[in-house]
Amino acid sequence: MNKFSRIFVSLMSVAALVCSAGAFYKANAVTPTTKVELMAAGQPVDLTYAAEKALPAVVHIKFVQNSKMQTVTVESPFDFFDPFGFFGNPGGRQQQQRQVPTQKKTATGSGVIISADGYIVTNNHVVAGADELTVTLNDNREFSARIIGTDETTDLALIKIDGKNLPTLPVGDSDRVKVGEWVIAVGNPFGLNSTVTAGIISAKARTLGANNVESFIQTDAAINAGNSGGALVNVQGELIGINAMLYSQTGSYAGYGFAIPTTIMNKVVADLKEYGTVQRALLGIRGNDVRKYLDSEKEKGNEIDLGTNDGVYVAEVDKESAAEEAGVKEGDAIIAIDGKNVTKFAELTEVMASKRPGDKVTLTYLRDKKKQTATVTLKNAQGNTKIVKQADLDVLGGNFREVTEAQKKQLGISYGLEVLKVDAGALKDKGISKGFIIQQVNDVPMKTIEDLQNVVREASTSKEPVLIIKGVWPTGKKGYFAVEVGQGN
Repeated sequence: MNKFSRIFVSLMSVAALVCSAGAFYKANAVTPTTKVELMAAGQPVDLTYAAEKALPAVVHIKFVQNSKMQTVTVESPFDFFDPFGFFGNPGGRQQQQRQVPTQKKTATGSGVIISADGYIVTNNHVVAGADELTVTLNDNREFSARIIGTDETTDLALIKIDGKNLPTLPVGDSDRVKVGEWVIAVGNPFGLNSTVTAGIISAKARTLGANNVESFIQTDAAINAGNSGGALVNVQGELIGINAMLYSQTGSYAGYGFAIPTTIMNKVVADLKEYGTVQRALLGIRGNDVRKYLDSEKEKGNEIDLGTNDGVYVAEVDKESAAEEAGVKEGDAIIAIDGKNVTKFAELTEVMASKRPGDKVTLTYLRDKKKQTATVTLKNAQGNTKIVKQADLDVLGGNFREVTEAQKKQLGISYGLEVLKVDAGALKDKGISKGFIIQQVNDVPMKTIEDLQNVVREASTSKEPVLIIKGVWPTGKKGYFAVEVGQGN
């Protein structure tokens, strides 16, 4: 009986200990209410919610560029020697101009629906040059899409399909993303529609030298060909980036993928919707990460003390720029903007990408290791604070057509655009009239009206909104004109 009592007491003690431990855990445990809290509590990460939110809003984009006729110069198939150049090629074979068709091009990519009425964000390189865009939803519905606007600088584009009550992906704040946080990449790699891969945020504010405005989110979630324009999504099912590129020596996924953060995307989308082109605000400085600058000087045998190891070293300040007017000088080290610490150039770039000309920012910088602040009024590429509008051919005030074969033979040219009519506009202001044949604009050959349209658009938003037009009159006399196409207002 005594033996039984001892066993019973021991069992009761163990039971009490277990109950006490359970009570202690219950009293002190924090019940996770979000997936991030589950992660913090050491529980397995469940990404099914994020996938369910993202898949319906990520689309497949098919790019088609139709075959076009282009003029090429070829040698005559006959072995005919022309030593005196009677046929335009002294000392060589006779040359001929031929019209040949280009190959039809097709490609695929991904996009993300951001509004129920059909606005879709993707990469510029997914849609640039497309004659046709077909969007296929996760439920296999197909739509034709039109391009609202593109921005080569950030590699972003906004396209539109006609739809109602379309599935969307809520946009999250990429600034709040932390290294080590779980994410999924959703897209259509290798034509495999609706593919989800998982990984973590490996780094933030990465620069690769691919675009002029860069502050990539780096992830080890697999990103491959066809993922471009797809979604990088956090565990709450929010869009935090647009997948843009992979880093690989073989062209296949090697563990490094990069996405454009939503802080940059939001501004680009808003500008493309409202203005048709991105309103880019400039400080007017060139430089590098402080750490990189110090390391490069150390390699030269120079010991430099800027008073900080983090920030942006100002190597050059543009004349009449916003930075110069605010008093920023070469050798300064920018350590904060609007009170937000800046540790490297990409972080400064990301903040600037959210600004427009005319906005004011507060820079904190070190000069001779002493902290100073300056209020800077940002400017556009043309050196003022006006809204920059992308010009169309209408700004020239003319009608055009590609030169005929007869004109080519008569004038000894192989391409050009004839001015058919001139109304009020930039051409008339500079004395360009009907009959003039435009051959080059800003050193770009004018073979099609699309060539002229593209160069006008590019110039109208550049630092120097001028077209240098070279061509020939019907008499054979050459002409040279400088035409302004600035659209600030």
